[in-house]
Amino acid sequence: MSHTSFFDEIQEMNLAYLLLAQRLLGEDREAGMFRLKVDADMADLLLSLNARQLTQLARSNQLLCRFGPVSAERLRQVTHNPRDQGLTGLHASLLLADASFETLTERGSK
Repeated sequence: MSHTSFFDEIQEMNLAYLLLAQRLLGEDREAGMFRLKVDADMADLLLSLNARQLTQLARSNQLLCRFGPVSAERLRQVTHNPRDQGLTGLHASLLLADASFETLTERGSK
């Protein structure tokens, strides 16, 4: 795969992520902030971007979405759960929410 193809895919992913972020925040700000792991200032900024600005930001050759402050061990717990009984989504939500809460409380105590 060529670098041009990678860059095109990154740009498509960035635009999809930004549009999804705006939609999540627009429908339910608090839940969107929680799911995206962003603070109020970032939520305001994302909601304020117009189509031209979204496109401009998406054209970066760096991925805008990334794994949050989740350890590799937490992801292993989600993906290698030997007791999976149809609760994988719930288990993942709990583990990842716990990581978000820890990060927020660390920020608040500083």
